[in-house]
Amino acid sequence: MGEAKRRKQLGLMPEVHAFEALMDQDGAVTFVRAPDDAALRSQVEGGLRASQPYGPAWDSEYRTGYVMAGRPDRFLETAEDVETIDVPPHRRFTGDLVLGKPAQRDGMSFPVDGGHVRLRTQQHSFDAARWESFPASPDPRRALEYLMQHPAVNLTGERVATFLAEHWLEGRIDITPEPPEDLLDALETVTREFHGETSEEWAETHRELLGEDDAPLPVARRLVLDLRRPAPLHSPLSVAFAVHGNVEFHPDTARSTYTLDGELWHPYGDPEAEGQADDLDPDLAQFFDVETATVTVHADGRVEWDENAIPEQHAEHLRTDLREATGAGQADAWAAWTDELLRSTFDHELEIPEGAALPVPQAVRLDIPLDALDDPDPLAQTFMESEVTFDGQHWRDLYDEEVPEELQPFAAGSGAN
Repeated sequence: MGEAKRRKQLGLMPEVHAFEALMDQDGAVTFVRAPDDAALRSQVEGGLRASQPYGPAWDSEYRTGYVMAGRPDRFLETAEDVETIDVPPHRRFTGDLVLGKPAQRDGMSFPVDGGHVRLRTQQHSFDAARWESFPASPDPRRALEYLMQHPAVNLTGERVATFLAEHWLEGRIDITPEPPEDLLDALETVTREFHGETSEEWAETHRELLGEDDAPLPVARRLVLDLRRPAPLHSPLSVAFAVHGNVEFHPDTARSTYTLDGELWHPYGDPEAEGQADDLDPDLAQFFDVETATVTVHADGRVEWDENAIPEQHAEHLRTDLREATGAGQADAWAAWTDELLRSTFDHELEIPEGAALPVPQAVRLDIPLDALDDPDPLAQTFMESEVTFDGQHWRDLYDEEVPEELQPFAAGSGAN
């Protein structure tokens, strides 16, 4: 005990902060017990949001556990069969935020800045009153047999997006096309994990893909990542490399490439092929060349676009969908949506005092992929915010290097706070 106290006084012992948290089906976190410090609570929340499934991914995880526990009374063959299994909307976690110690790769420990979140218990509930968890199987092979006997285990989720991650040996990662803000960190993390966190892992994964123990090392690699909706059931045969929130990440190594000199790119899927100049694979280039229309959403509920930019049959649906997604026409909902937009876009450039309210834009311009108009999923999953105006006349580019003039009082280091 004396040695432990000495190590703690010297700052050599990890800090441990206990917590108890609830999570709903959409991934929103509510604390029952948590550290007093807001920054520490934010780390716990971020660790849970990044590591725990929500939305369709939570549905798949729960239903998979239900099946592996041997509870279905008939064979599940279709997605509709799987969907008859009710999913509890509430989850409860207890655990610790551990600072000063890296995460263990045990499925119950997840990295955060400066340490990790360690889970002790996970439970679910239909009414937030009676909590349970699936009992651990005394024979994991039996649990797997329960799962694999259902034909629905072979179903896959719909592909919703494809990204190209260009990863350089020194660490820089560029993503094409530009992803939504909430996916950027996940795409970069998955890319690093797939290629390797260290130079040794970088070399090992590269040579494994080529099947050559002495292959020269690349200066950069391009990884094609297909993002899919979660499959109805999680299969051990799935090629998903990672799950983030409600999306599965599927690396496509056949279309991924590498370069030894920064000029010529060689395909992993055809090691004998000659390197090509800095052009994307034609299929990928076509995929990334997405035709979009610019739509302006006003605080008062108006939704406008240039004449003929949107096919007439989609006009009413588009207006309704965008009003619901942005809160346009409802002052409080619009203010909340634009506040979150500005905070997430300028996360590292602003210092916002607790309780402070940001200026509310009068309108926001969105880029809408035209091929998403036929998709039954909400457009909020596909559109990209590009500009805002606070006075209805001057438009501010959300991806400019400068913080908009109207937000300058909150700019980091401004001294106005």
